[in-house]
Amino acid sequence: MVFNPEQNLAQIRTVSPLVHNITNFVVMNFTANALLAVGASPVMAHAVEEVEDMVAIAGSLVINIGTLSPAWVEGMKLAMKAASKIGKPIILDPVGAGATPYRNAVLTELLATASPTIIRGNASEILALAGTNVQTKGVDSTASSKDSIDAARALSLQYGSVVSVSGATDVIVSGEKTAFVENGVPLMTRITGMGCSASAIAGAFAAIQADPFDAAVSAAATMGLSGEIAYRKVKLPGSFQIAFLDALAEITPAQLAELARIKHQLT
Repeated sequence: MVFNPEQNLAQIRTVSPLVHNITNFVVMNFTANALLAVGASPVMAHAVEEVEDMVAIAGSLVINIGTLSPAWVEGMKLAMKAASKIGKPIILDPVGAGATPYRNAVLTELLATASPTIIRGNASEILALAGTNVQTKGVDSTASSKDSIDAARALSLQYGSVVSVSGATDVIVSGEKTAFVENGVPLMTRITGMGCSASAIAGAFAAIQADPFDAAVSAAATMGLSGEIAYRKVKLPGSFQIAFLDALAEITPAQLAELARIKHQLT
């Protein structure tokens, strides 16, 4: 399969798709800025009174369960149901899956409401979501992305979703197809909201690319390469966060075409 991250990035900047986020308090600002930097248009709306209307005008829906409350969960379910009904891409970020019974119960409810187009999380979250008994550490991963390939494949086959697992090497699974994205730097794990922003960026790519496998791979490559570009300039987490946003804005389709390290295999 041929992936087209450079063409997809150019399309985002041409279309500026509206990405509807129901996300968590910790990352709202950073996520919105990441979407703006890459060329998309963010909106954060979680009230049950408006989520269905917002889904109708958005290019995609991103659901992030980082800071849960019952009212937000109802908004998430309404939004997912509406998106599924009209064929809008749904990206689910199962933040902290496996950490608490409530979090697991909410994920069960959400997955019963509508099948996500893309599920994007770290290895521990994907393993927990697939029912593997895994030791969790809040929202941080205690497993490597490559350890979760079987779990990701099981989820992909069960829900018909592309599953994107972040790590030193990002692993993206679509049924029997697997792609590996080797861009990125370790410092990215020390910035809160990086994973959540990766899910939002996946929403931007899914809004303009009908193939969710291509969209998820393109998002991972864009995130990882932007991290590499930022790291050339700064080496400390505070300034890196700003440099990363700058890199998202500066990265060019030509750089993606040349420097994205993507491998693909059929199993």
